[in-house]
Amino acid sequence: MSTIILDKMKTIKTLNNITESGLNVFNNDTYTIDNDTENPDAIVVRSFNMHTIEFSNNLKAIARAGAGVNNIPVDKCTEQGIVVFNTPGANANAVKEMVLTTLMASSRNLFAGVAWTKTLEGEGEQIPKLVEAGKKQFVGKEIKGKTLGVIGLGAIGALVANDALDLDMDVIGFDPFISVDTAWNLSRNVQRAMTIEQLFANSDYITVHVPLTDDTAGMFNQEIFSIMKPGVQILNFSRGELVNETDMEAALESGKVGRYITDFPNENVLKMKNTVPIPHLGASTQESEENCAIMAARQVKEFLETGNIKNSVNFPNTSLPYTGKRRVAAFHLNVPNMVGQITQAISSHNLNIADMVNRSRGEYAYTMIDIDNKIIGDIIPDLEEKIKQIEGIVTTRVI
Repeated sequence: MSTIILDKMKTIKTLNNITESGLNVFNNDTYTIDNDTENPDAIVVRSFNMHTIEFSNNLKAIARAGAGVNNIPVDKCTEQGIVVFNTPGANANAVKEMVLTTLMASSRNLFAGVAWTKTLEGEGEQIPKLVEAGKKQFVGKEIKGKTLGVIGLGAIGALVANDALDLDMDVIGFDPFISVDTAWNLSRNVQRAMTIEQLFANSDYITVHVPLTDDTAGMFNQEIFSIMKPGVQILNFSRGELVNETDMEAALESGKVGRYITDFPNENVLKMKNTVPIPHLGASTQESEENCAIMAARQVKEFLETGNIKNSVNFPNTSLPYTGKRRVAAFHLNVPNMVGQITQAISSHNLNIADMVNRSRGEYAYTMIDIDNKIIGDIIPDLEEKIKQIEGIVTTRVI
């Protein structure tokens, strides 16, 4: 059933603590922050599980202050015409720094060495001698000259790859869906793997930066481990479910995998040997949280005020320069003659079209049309009602 969305004071709801710098984006007379409302215009969220929430007809947008949207029922939002944003790249530097930090620290057995040194408490003046005698068990390897395989060359993967080159590593990258923007920013010294198997077979270290999908779930498994170099170190700062944990445990026991560094510890991981379990700290920096909150808020604000969409995971990214004219924004099924029916509804009110854009994404499409005439207020409900009656319209609003 289609929904008419009207202009009014806009209410923003947050489901997690959002930094003040992010909320300040809505700091004007047009917005109010109300975390108790059941009828918000938009929701800004971090990790809160939204799968059991019922959404009101007034909800237009959900912005995830982060990259992953597994906590949001994206399909349900699409069916109800709710745009879902994420913030790719906003936390990229934080995750990159964590990847490179743990890569170097684990190669030098720093985590195990520090933990062992803490056990010497109480040994007094013997500690220096004990340290000298015991340090040989923590002899590590330098990363210079070693090969790092980077799976996924998005915002994070590209930064990791470029900085690893600066550390004098050889870098192999694999990403069949690399964007043009990323390709421009990626060093030409990153070697391109034609297949993921080629990367697995030639890497001393492997770091993964891909979303969790049906295709990537359990992508690290016994079959893949058999291709890798003995003693390979694997870093997972994307999603725990990318790894088949039963197969990983066996690979660690046999030494096929030398060390598993993961930001997603659980009971199984904590029982495995040669793991570095990190308490989900990849993006946990003050700068990252602020960047994500600001980016999420700006995307919501832009959408509510102009209809423009950037970094949506379910709507097509769509932009039309906003000139202050009245704008019709409609989300609808991607079927023939939808745009024609919308423009016919507009022309039936003796209104001229100044500009328009239409973009599709799978089964759905998004259309924005700017009206050249000055619209008298009482025309708007009639126009919206007429567009609403078009079969296939999901949501409509006049901005």
